Amino acid sequence: MKITKTRLGLMLMATVACGGEVSDADSAPGSDVGSTRQAAFSGVNGTVCEESPYNCKLRPSGGNRVQTNDPDDDDSWGIQTGAPIRDGNGTVVGTSTRTRSLFNYGQTRTFAGELHAFATSTSNSSAGWLPMSAIQGLTSFEEKVGHVSALSSGLAKMACYAVRNSHDTTLEAKKVVYDTTSSNERAGDYLPLVRANGLRSANLTFNVPGFGLGGVAVDHFPAGTKFQRLDVPTNSGAPSIDIPLWVLDSAGRYRQQSGTMKFIYGYVIAATSTRRNGWMAYDALEVSSGCP
Repeated sequence: MKITKTRLGLMLMATVACGGEVSDADSAPGSDVGSTRQAAFSGVNGTVCEESPYNCKLRPSGGNRVQTNDPDDDDSWGIQTGAPIRDGNGTVVGTSTRTRSLFNYGQTRTFAGELHAFATSTSNSSAGWLPMSAIQGLTSFEEKVGHVSALSSGLAKMACYAVRNSHDTTLEAKKVVYDTTSSNERAGDYLPLVRANGLRSANLTFNVPGFGLGGVAVDHFPAGTKFQRLDVPTNSGAPSIDIPLWVLDSAGRYRQQSGTMKFIYGYVIAATSTRRNGWMAYDALEVSSGCP
C-alpha cells in the first residue's frame, strides 16, 4: 500500500512522543512504521473512509475540487467581482473582489432564492458561499459540481457546543500534515479566526485532516453558532478523532510533533433551518447549551 505523508503523520502518533523528532530512517515509506495502518474502507459518508465510517473522501476518485476542463490549471474558476459572500447562515459577510476561486465538490445551497457554491477562499479571508451566477463558464460548472452531503441519521446526541469567539494563537501556525511543504495545511484553517470583516468564523468539514482525505470544508459559520455533537463510531472506540500537529524540526521540516488536535462530529442548524453535518475542531468550540 502506498503511504502518503498525511497517512504517515497519523501512523507516527503511536510511535512518537509529543515533542519528539522523527528521523528519516523512522519515517521512510514502506518501513515498519506503517505496518499497522488500516486500509481505507467504505462507510456511511463515502466509499473511501479512514478511522470512522463518517470520515470519508468527498468522492471515490479525483480531487476534492470542482474540476475545470483544463487539466493543466489549478481547478480555479473565473468569477465576476462584486458578488456577495455569504456564511452558512446566509448572512452577507463581504463583497467578492477576487477574479478566480476554487470550489469544493458537491457543495451547493440556495440563499436569497439563488443557488450558491462553496468557495474554499474568498476576499473575506475565509471560505464562503458565492452565487453561481458569478461563476464564469456556468454551464460547465453546473455539470461538474455534483452534490454530496454528510449524514447523521441514527446517531445519539452528546454535548452542545458553540463556536468560540477566540482562538489559541499557539496552535494557529502548526501543521496538520506531516512533513508538508505547503503554505496551507495549518491548524488555523480549523479555528475561528478573525476575518476581513472583523468577525470570527470557523469551518465545518466533511472529513478530518491528516488522512489524505482532504480535510475539506463544506460550510462556514460565525462565532456563537451552536454545534450539536453526535456519538460517532471510530476505530479507536472514542467518539472523536485526534491527529498530531507538527512544527519545524532541526532540519527546517515539519516533522517534530507538538501536541494533537481533536475533531468531533455533529451538526449545525443554520439560520435557514438547513441541517449541516460534519466535523469541527474541538479547539474551535466551547461547551454551551440550547442546541436545536
